[in-house]
Amino acid sequence: MQPLRHAETAEAPEAAEIAEAAEAPTAARRGRLRTTWRRAHEPVAGVSRRTRLLACAIPLAVMPSSLWRLPAAFDRGIGVGERAYVVFLSVLSEALAFTAFGLIARWGEVFPHWLPLLRGRRVPPKAAVIPAATGAALLTVLFTLLAPVAEFRGTTIRGDDLPGDSPSEVGGWETMSFYVCYAPLALWGPLLAVLTVAYGKRRRADTEALSS
Repeated sequence: MQPLRHAETAEAPEAAEIAEAAEAPTAARRGRLRTTWRRAHEPVAGVSRRTRLLACAIPLAVMPSSLWRLPAAFDRGIGVGERAYVVFLSVLSEALAFTAFGLIARWGEVFPHWLPLLRGRRVPPKAAVIPAATGAALLTVLFTLLAPVAEFRGTTIRGDDLPGDSPSEVGGWETMSFYVCYAPLALWGPLLAVLTVAYGKRRRADTEALSS
């Protein structure tokens, strides 16, 4: 019995080592993901706490409408193309909202390492300010101005009459949830505009400091 117990005792450390070896790649991946997440969101020096909160508010403002659309992708009678479009639109909306962090994080001032020809180079301020300002203007016109006016008039943004099965027309909880989830989109454009102005001022100050 003693030799058998000895063999079992010897096998226990080996099993533990195998389990640790299996868990090591998972732990490494988690570590890389945490590092990537932190680098993508961590603000650079000179970014105020208020500006950082504004950057965080943009994805949160877009998320309710993105989540609201997703159940429609699983309704019966919807084709594969429509299903893919709904999911793609929700994912794209959140991806565009995430780019707001580029106006406070390092990857918005220095090109990241995964860009072959640009890695490590300074991002020209205009390369960030012009797209961000254009996006802020379009989002403000679309969601802050046109969408509320269209809802008030009972039409689409293009001026067409709303169909009877429109979420804002059916009434009840569906209409209420529609307004609750889509109302925060009115903040997207103005918040992005404030971030763009703050980014431009910070980069201008940095340029002046380097040239002096």
